[in-house]
Order: sequence, then C-alpha cells, then structure tokens
Amino acid sequence: MTLNLDLVGTEWSAGTATWCSRDALIYALSVGAGQLDPADELAYTTENTIGVTQAVLPTFLVTRRGDGHPSLRLGDISGEQILHGSQGLTVHRPISADGAASVVTRVDRMLDKGRDAVIEMSSELTDVASGEPLAQTRTALFIRGAGGFGGPRGERSSVTLPKREPEFRFSAPTRTDQALLYRLSGDRNPLHSDPQFAARAGFARPILHGLCSYGIVARLLVNGVFDGDTSRFGQYEARFASPVLPGETLDVAAWMDGDDVKFVACVGDRVVLDRGVLVERGNA
Repeated sequence: MTLNLDLVGTEWSAGTATWCSRDALIYALSVGAGQLDPADELAYTTENTIGVTQAVLPTFLVTRRGDGHPSLRLGDISGEQILHGSQGLTVHRPISADGAASVVTRVDRMLDKGRDAVIEMSSELTDVASGEPLAQTRTALFIRGAGGFGGPRGERSSVTLPKREPEFRFSAPTRTDQALLYRLSGDRNPLHSDPQFAARAGFARPILHGLCSYGIVARLLVNGVFDGDTSRFGQYEARFASPVLPGETLDVAAWMDGDDVKFVACVGDRVVLDRGVLVERGNA
C-alpha cells in the first residue's frame, strides 16, 4: 500500500461551492440544533421566524469542499483505510444564508507515522460576490497501513488544558439516526451508513462522522461561550481521538485561556475530540 508522494504541493481550482438557505438549515439540524427543544435555536433552524434573522453555523463551511482534482489519486489505498484525523477552520467574516465561494485546494504534506500515514490538505474559500477571503479549511486524513515510506514524521500538535475546573460544561445527546441526517450535508462516505462497509473498516456498526461531532461541539460552544453570536467565531481546531457511535452523548468541558477557548469532548470516560481550540474573530 503506497501513497502517491508526488501529490505534495499540488494545488488546483476546486470550482465554485454554492449554497442556499435550505442547505444551512439542513446542516444545522444535522448537528443537533433544535433537537432538545424545537423552539430553541430558531436562528439556525428557520428562515421565517418573526423577529429572528437566519444565522449560519460557521462549521457549515467544512461541507463546502468544491471538486477534487480530476487526476488526484492518493495512491494504492482503499476507502476502508481512511479516517478523518483532525479538522481546522478559520472564518474571516459572517456567512450569508445564500452564497458562493471559489475554492482552491492544496495537498500540503504527507507524514510518515510508522505503520500509518497522515495526509494534510487545505482549502482557501473566496467569496464570489465580494472577491474577499471567506474562510480556510485544514484537513488531516489518517491512512491506516500506509506508513513506512521514509517521509517526515511531523511535529506533535498539543493543546495544554488549564489545571483547574472548566468554566463551561455542555452535554448533547446524539440521535441513533444522526449519521443519516448528517450525510444529507454532502458526506456520503458509506462508513457512516453501510454496515458491511463499516465492518470491513473494523467497526461493529457505522460510526458518526467526525465532522458531525465537530459541528455539534462548535454549536454548543458558540451558544454557551459566545451567547449564540456566530459573528464572533474566528478559528476552530480539533483532533478526532476516537469514534462516536450514533446515539451516544457528547460531554464537553471548556476552559478560558487568555483569548482562547480550549476544550475536550468525551463519551463517558472516552475522549472523542481533543486538542480543541476556539478563538474569537479578531484574535485568530
């Protein structure tokens, strides 16, 4: 199983990603908005509530990927080997409910972790209407069994949590059909829906998208730390430490550390998101 190392540094126009109000509403529902109380979070879940202006959850942008390069082949690997390792997002301005962004994507690095490998990619999103930068996404893909090619190992990313009780604690149950909802936002990876595919990948049943957990936690933090003001969202990072099964409950602990919000998310005693940082816009 070998990676196509020649892809490092490859950059391409991934086309134009478009969205409408309906897309943003579906995304909000797929990350749990209004799940506990349909009258709550109406800014995320409706577009015609009296006195409420629709707001787009910033992590919605991780679903706007554009197109892959027509000749992009990661190498001699199968879909069952690929897991989402970590995700970063920087948002430069509020997101309109209807919009379009041109997307430029780059393969930044391929890291040799011994038995396994990590591919780091990034995308720049530019608002089509204004021509101004809208956001940057950063994705790390964990490729099982593809290491040993002699490449750089890469530095270890770490986030040090304050040694005190967290200022914030949040909890969010997930639905047993959460992954089926989330896939409507564009990620149709069968790992999250097909029991046979999940079994080949080593899981007893389909797991929840890492980006779904990522969006749920971001929603809790924006609501609880930023008082629901999505315009304050600047930068957001997290590593996917272990899978979440649909139906499990996410428990989030968050600390204020200067201008940063540092966080960890668990299911029971199991850490599922770590190295988490949310930075307010203007400080990112």
